[in-house]
Amino acid sequence: MKIYGVALLAFCFLVGKLAGHLLGSAIHIDGDVGGVGFAMILLMVVNTYFRSKGWLPVETEGGILFWTSMYIPIVVAMAATQNVKAALSGGLLAIIAGTVVTLVGFMLVPLISRIGKDQGEKITTM
Repeated sequence: MKIYGVALLAFCFLVGKLAGHLLGSAIHIDGDVGGVGFAMILLMVVNTYFRSKGWLPVETEGGILFWTSMYIPIVVAMAATQNVKAALSGGLLAIIAGTVVTLVGFMLVPLISRIGKDQGEKITTM
């Protein structure tokens, strides 16, 4: 039954990518515009609808939950690859901007992790 969850996720992904390409064509951009976002929204809507109708067995939900947890990191990695290709063909300014933003993100990790620890410590000491 987990395979049905994977099939539902694949269906939503394909429909979302199609919608993203159609939107890109409509605004004269050669590429996908928001396809992954459309896919995620469609998955949430279909999942909610199926659950309300009782058409979603526990095993199918397990398949959806497993691939949902894998979905975002995989899609982010694929999008990052495309962004790197675009930056390399976009010139020196795009490369510098991408490098600076990445370095700032890395420098913010310790700050963000401290914020999470402070809140966690307050909750556990109560």
